[in-house]
Amino acid sequence: MNQERLRKVGFVEPALKDSFNKLKEGKVDEKQLAEYLDRAMDDLEKNEQAGIRIPSKQWPKEYITKFDIKNLWKYDLPNGWRVIYTIKGNNIEIISVVLEWITHKDYERKFGYRRS
Repeated sequence: MNQERLRKVGFVEPALKDSFNKLKEGKVDEKQLAEYLDRAMDDLEKNEQAGIRIPSKQWPKEYITKFDIKNLWKYDLPNGWRVIYTIKGNNIEIISVVLEWITHKDYERKFGYRRS
């Protein structure tokens, strides 16, 4: 019997979910980012691999130690924003766990593409 697994999207910490909710009430550019994030989460609920897998040699140490990740993905948003997430799951459900969203510049710095 081939059973479809339940797909969900969550936040790694309650504070991150709070930050997301605050974006919805913020300035115009913050509301726009919230809309981008909403669309990304809709896509990830349909397909947890909608993003691009990041090779383990590029994983920032902070993600490994703080979140004990086993895989790492990025989902590109408009205006250079990135959603960084990991996928957790079992035979029943798959959860795309949002670790953070960052600008392209911060992404390049964090992942070793840029020094300054």
